[in-house]
Amino acid sequence: MAVRSSAPASRVITVVGPTAAGKSDLGVFLAQQLDGEVVNADSMQLYRGMDIGTAKLTLAERGSVPHHLLDIWDVTETASVAEYQRLARAEIDRLLAAGRTPVLVGGSGLYVKGAIDALEFPGTDPDVRARLEEELVERGSGALHARLAAADPEAGRAILPSNGRRIVRALEVIEITGKPFTANLPGNDAVYDTVQIGVDVARPELDERIALRVDRMWAAGLVDEVRALETEGLREGRTASRALGYQQVLAALARECTEEEARAETVRATKRFARRQDSWFRRDPRVHWLSGAAADRGELPRRALALIERAVTA
Repeated sequence: MAVRSSAPASRVITVVGPTAAGKSDLGVFLAQQLDGEVVNADSMQLYRGMDIGTAKLTLAERGSVPHHLLDIWDVTETASVAEYQRLARAEIDRLLAAGRTPVLVGGSGLYVKGAIDALEFPGTDPDVRARLEEELVERGSGALHARLAAADPEAGRAILPSNGRRIVRALEVIEITGKPFTANLPGNDAVYDTVQIGVDVARPELDERIALRVDRMWAAGLVDEVRALETEGLREGRTASRALGYQQVLAALARECTEEEARAETVRATKRFARRQDSWFRRDPRVHWLSGAAADRGELPRRALALIERAVTA
């Protein structure tokens, strides 16, 4: 598309939605049209070497648009929303000061919120954390999740019973603050003037895209990528080892399942994850949803640009 926007670089654009919806390509297009640069908001694309399984755009696919906050952490580093917030806001502030448009692209809901909304992170207590982590090992995540659900039903619904790390953090925050974990989650108090675009794809089509994407990842060498990252400590990485696709391949390499079972589970887990992503972003009334269906894909870039233009002149 040859049309170029004259919108001033005074606001942040976000492109959000479930995995496989088409966010990355739209983000590149908008950055090209708005004299902008992309800031990554996919928590797993922050990791170096995790390329195939995270659908990280290649240099050619980035269309000469600078991309920031990709490949910044080793796979052994534990993800931190607070650290991401610091890094993302530094990039956003730098781009705005230079007259460039920051285009925040990704499906990690809390990372997006941490970047653009008022969000303070409760501190941590090493003793409380150590005690809860010991309980996690001894009793399992299911028992701790039951305790979380009783103390904060909303958090219990939002956090999977298998996600021991997030359960421990939620219980730690409840104990430290004396308030429900969800009381510390962000509202919709923005720190930047932001236009949020959600890419919407109906579930049957999205499920089909996810299955095809996983097949392409396997064909592109995901198993070899995981095998190489295992030598760099992936299996010990508390966050990276749980990434979709990587967790399943690690299980296959450990002979806990077959490779075909790992592939099938990756498809199932990714479909579940996409539903949770969609639910998260649907709760935010500020997100403007546009169809990313195959039938509308040709019109999506134009519609997104028109939406931003209208918001700028409103």
